[in-house]
Amino acid sequence: MRPSPTRMAPPYPQPLLTDSADSAYWTRSPNPYEELSALSPPGDEADQETDAEPDDWSGGLLGLGFGLEGDGGADGGPDGPGDHEPIPRRAGRRRRRRFAAVSLPLKVVILLAAGLAFLFVVDRWAVLYAENKAEEKLKQSLHLQAEPEVHIRGFPFLTQLLDGRLGTVDATVPDLSAGRVSVAQVKGEVHDVRIVGDLPSSVRGAVVGRMRGEALLRFDDLSRELGTSQVRYTRANGNSVLARGELPVAGRTVLVRAEAHVRGDGDREIAVRIDGMRLAVADLLSYRPGKDGGPRLARPTAERISRDAANARALLSVPSIAKRLGVTPAMAERARRSDESLHRITGSPHFVEKLCRQNVADAVVEHPGILRRIGIDPALIEGLTKLRAPQLADKLSLEVRLPKLPGHVWLEHVAVGHDGIRAAVKGTDVPFGGARKK
Repeated sequence: MRPSPTRMAPPYPQPLLTDSADSAYWTRSPNPYEELSALSPPGDEADQETDAEPDDWSGGLLGLGFGLEGDGGADGGPDGPGDHEPIPRRAGRRRRRRFAAVSLPLKVVILLAAGLAFLFVVDRWAVLYAENKAEEKLKQSLHLQAEPEVHIRGFPFLTQLLDGRLGTVDATVPDLSAGRVSVAQVKGEVHDVRIVGDLPSSVRGAVVGRMRGEALLRFDDLSRELGTSQVRYTRANGNSVLARGELPVAGRTVLVRAEAHVRGDGDREIAVRIDGMRLAVADLLSYRPGKDGGPRLARPTAERISRDAANARALLSVPSIAKRLGVTPAMAERARRSDESLHRITGSPHFVEKLCRQNVADAVVEHPGILRRIGIDPALIEGLTKLRAPQLADKLSLEVRLPKLPGHVWLEHVAVGHDGIRAAVKGTDVPFGGARKK
């Protein structure tokens, strides 16, 4: 007889599915997310209500504790409740709900601000690109060695570009060749610039409607480029330039002082003409080139001669000099014999002035030994007399001719400043680049 099967006891107590309150513990496992929801701030009550339905399933199918693998089961399982995704998903939904809560006008303002910022960056980049291309065209057009600078005014730039016209452009051109010298800097502004070519890639050039600028010819550049490094130019009174320097003559240093007037000559030329020139050997003599010039004794030398009886008698022995000093041959003879007669001549208040006005070059031809006796080297007088006024004037004078530009460009006025000669330039309808060919 076969034994009857024996009912095996379950390994754990099997709860009874009853409706009593005492069996609630066995019918449903505790949900850890409900405890977290209970700790949320009062403002998140709506979130708790929204997420209530997913939390009811966290205890397993029909609350029996049969959780899905990977969800941690009823008791959290191997993964534990900390690995669940509901909290990050809830935070993302909260952020979306916060942006959705922003009013429509504020959203429009934010979007407009972002769009304007983007357009501003694009506009500024386009300006830099256009300025770089304009600098290249300007350098090629004027055959410049140094890089010019171009600055396009106005905002926005893109609207000007699409219209094919620029309102105002500032330009600076350094080291512009102008004949014997170079113009240190030309700064100006142009208005109503019409772009020639197809935008944006095939721009051939531009036509300037109106332009106005200033050219600067520095005094420091004049000495270097004229080859007179020992001569310095400075501002004199009014529209005049003063040139001062040194020249070597017969082993002596001769001081040069010349005054020149600056004026505009025609539409493109600046002329610096030497009007007065004087050369001097310190405390000895001075020299003025020209027909009515010649070497003259300096006042210290004339006063020293008037106090030296021997030197005074030596000069009075030259009839031409004595005659120019107003001394008759009889008076000169008595002065050679008598100190009292000599003193009456040399002690006269007009003797020194008359002596300073005499051309001592005559004494070189008649009596060269007399000049050595009073301390003047005849070779110095000969060297000074060989200096011709036209040669000196050409060496110190200059003409600055601005480059010829197409269109109508002219000098408005020329003035002398503390740092150099400034010329105002104006022009209309000036083409640049490929626009010249039109």
